[in-house]
Parts: sequence; structure tokens; C-alpha cells
Amino acid sequence: MDTEIIKQLAILIIGFTLLVKGADLFVDGASGIAKKFGISELIIGLTIVAMGTSAPEAAVSIAAATKGSAGISIGNVIGSNIMNIFIILGVVAAIVPLKIERSTVRYEMPFTIIVTVLFVMLGRDGLITRLDGAILWAGLLLYTAYLLRQAKQKPEESSAQANADNNKTKEAGSSESPSIWKLIAFTIVGLAVILVSSDYAVDAAVALAKIFNISDRVIGLTIVALGTSLPELVTSVTAALRGNGDLAVGNVIGSCIFNLLFVLGTSSLIMPIPCAPNFLFDAYVAVGATVLLLFFGYTHMKIVRWEGLLLLVCYAIYAYVALV
Repeated sequence: MDTEIIKQLAILIIGFTLLVKGADLFVDGASGIAKKFGISELIIGLTIVAMGTSAPEAAVSIAAATKGSAGISIGNVIGSNIMNIFIILGVVAAIVPLKIERSTVRYEMPFTIIVTVLFVMLGRDGLITRLDGAILWAGLLLYTAYLLRQAKQKPEESSAQANADNNKTKEAGSSESPSIWKLIAFTIVGLAVILVSSDYAVDAAVALAKIFNISDRVIGLTIVALGTSLPELVTSVTAALRGNGDLAVGNVIGSCIFNLLFVLGTSSLIMPIPCAPNFLFDAYVAVGATVLLLFFGYTHMKIVRWEGLLLLVCYAIYAYVALV
């Protein structure tokens, strides 16, 4: 039994590691191809990169849905959103106070609440159908249109970001961009790695759930959600330590929106997903977490250290009530 546990844990860890690497390759390749065809940095960032960073969650959720493990599929999305707010923002804010952008408070946080409540409404009948998936995708298109409008209103920020990217390229000593064939290879290999590693990760998670007699829901909300959220956690903490933590809140909220609309929407379009009543409670917790952030934003437009610690305490309470 102990050997089997070690084996499945090793497969799970390797699977998550390959997921992250595969997503990086896919984003690098796809965005490079887009640049070759003259597609703007802005469009690339709002589409390919945004969806690429949600690739681990999407791959795991889709693989779990096709294997009949709906608990892992939905638990991964809802669990990632809860961890994004309580754990990632809590840890980062405990390191350095985080500024909350005005647009995030006015538009993105309320939209996150609306989208999460929409998930509750769609899941009340116990099934996220293909029609529900189409509704979620419609929401994704609306959100993308909003991002494009926001970016057009802040052209100087887009220009500054492009200059920063160019500087990074020069500092890295890159004399010329990779060939189109190399970029295509990156994209194909990255996608293949994502698909294969997500399959192994889900199988390992299901095996561990059976060994410890734990439900798919708990595995999805904890181990799988943490594994697919690790890239965001590492990136946010690193940015905070370098004094660039101001964008963390907006990035996390955006990730939550993409998880619900893109990941669940795509998964349910491929195959209808059963939604257990317990997930509605978890969704309400995600709503409450966003409302708490909204309160922080309306009070002083930032998350200070004690509020970051409060977020961590909130997750501990949630974990005790819902998972223990």
C-alpha cells in the first residue's frame, strides 16, 4: 500500500510539472506564430496567453470529465478559484500590501461574482449541460470584448508592456526570433504534453482518492486545485518579492473568470458534467471570497498585511468546515 501511494504521488507531481512546462511551450509557440502573422501583442495577451495560463486547469478538468470523475473536474475549477483568492492573494499580501485597481473593483470583481452565481444557477439541476457550456462561453466572449475595450483605453500601458518585452528579449541576447517551424513544433509538443500529462495526473488523483477513501470532490478541491494553481502562486509571490505585486489582484480575478467561463464552459461543451449539491456550497464560498476582496477595495483600494492573513485564516476555516 505504501509503495502504491508513493508511486501515485510521484505520477501526480510529475504530471503537474509537465502540465506547467507544456503550457509554457504552448503559449510560447502559439504567441510566436501569431506574431509572425502580424497579430498584435494585445490580442495575443488577451487570448492565447490568457487561455494558455488556464491550460492546466482546462486539461485536467476535461480529462476528468471524460473519465467520469466530475468531482475532480468541477472541484479543480472551484477549488482553484478559492485558492487563488484565499491562498495566493493571502500569501502575497502578507509579504507586501497589494494595490487593487479601480477597474477591478468596479467591473471585474462584480463580474466574477455574477459568473460564480451563474454557475450555481446552472448547476442547481445537478448537471452542467452543453447548453450551459454555450452560455458560459458567451460570457467568455463578453469578458474578452471588455478586456479589449479596457486595453484600447490604456494604450500607453500596452506600449510600455511591449517595450518591456522587447528589452527582455535584448537582455537575453536573442538576435533573431525562432523560425516558424520551430514555433509550430513548440505548439504541437506543448499541446501533446498538456494532454498526456493531464491524463496521468487525473488517473493518479483518482487512484489516491480510492486508496484513502476520499471523494473526488475533496481531491479536486485540494490536491488537484493546488497543483494547477502552483504557477499562479509562484508567479505572484515572485512578482511581490520584486516589488511588482500590484497586478496580482487583477491577474487572480482574471484567472478566476477564465476558469469558470473557459475551463468549465469547454469541459461541458465536450461532455455534460454532473454537479453534486456540495459544489454549490463551495461556489458560495468563492462568491464570499470575492465579496471580501470587494470590501477591501472599497475601503482603501488595497489589501494590507493583516487582511492577507485574514484571507489565509478564511481558507483554514473553509477547509475545516468543508473538507475535514
